[in-house]
Amino acid sequence: MTETLPPCPECSGVYTYETGALLVCPECGHEWSPASAEPGSAEHSGGTEGGGSVRDAVGNVLADGDTVTVTRTLKVKGSPSGIKAGTKVRNIRLVDGVDGHDIDCRIDGFGSMQLKSSVVKKA
Repeated sequence: MTETLPPCPECSGVYTYETGALLVCPECGHEWSPASAEPGSAEHSGGTEGGGSVRDAVGNVLADGDTVTVTRTLKVKGSPSGIKAGTKVRNIRLVDGVDGHDIDCRIDGFGSMQLKSSVVKKA
């Protein structure tokens, strides 16, 4: 085997291998296509605009209009109680937000705000 495969874009593991049309990292389990491993591709840009998908804390793919549930209690500046775990958020919008906040939503009792997809799960 004279071909060298690129390292994993998630964990930088060097033991990647091919399975069909995908590359797989045995260390973290990440799968990606060889075309997305090139610099400047949509996966490396970090945005949702280029066709990258936004996933919740469990790994489900989120889409505009989905209903999600907050998985842990969140502190909110200016609010004494914050957002409690289990709060349902309806009709989310996916945005290319600031500092990892990629969900734009309206929460009853709090108003409009942005959330990170890592603190919600699809309902």
